[in-house]
Amino acid sequence: MDLNELKQAVIAGDMAGARNLTQKAIEAGIDPGTILNEALVAGMDVVGELFKANEIYVPEVLLSAKSMQQGMQLLKPLLVKGGIEPRGKVVVGTVRGDLHDIGKNLVAMMLEGAGFEIIDLGNDVAPESFVEAAAQSEASIIGMSALLTTTMYVMKETIDLLKAHGLDGKVKTMVGGAPVTQAFADEIGADGYGDDAASAVDLAKRFVGLA
Repeated sequence: MDLNELKQAVIAGDMAGARNLTQKAIEAGIDPGTILNEALVAGMDVVGELFKANEIYVPEVLLSAKSMQQGMQLLKPLLVKGGIEPRGKVVVGTVRGDLHDIGKNLVAMMLEGAGFEIIDLGNDVAPESFVEAAAQSEASIIGMSALLTTTMYVMKETIDLLKAHGLDGKVKTMVGGAPVTQAFADEIGADGYGDDAASAVDLAKRFVGLA
């Protein structure tokens, strides 16, 4: 079976096709790690590039991410059984006081599409919850989102709390959201800033030495 078909189904946002082709690839005896990296992750890599180039937009990216997830549902048990480790673990959430989660959800899906394990804390997440989740899951990255200027400084509280727990340096922090800028990220001591979901994925890859 040609894995390029599955890759193209992900790029096209064909959910049924992605699921069916993943099943066919599994039945053909193709290694689950190969299916993941050469079809699902490779497809989402293309989607990320198209998104950055403004050739596709959020609705198309969401469809592609959902298509990738259809394949992942079938692959996950096999990957676990085979001892195949994710590229890294990322704790994501919208900060305390903020209930917006569309951007955060998109980042989470694209990170999963890039081969990361996601611990999604949802929205209205307190600094203590971010730090506790990172410590318990041994995540290497915390991704925080805010859409309101009034909630942005919760990001700083989280970063300060990480330092207080001695996790500064062990856990990288990346921030994003409409009012967030690179200057703000620098001001609060974040390790990185992503102005869109594709940039967040690039950052995460850099953090774990993949880019």
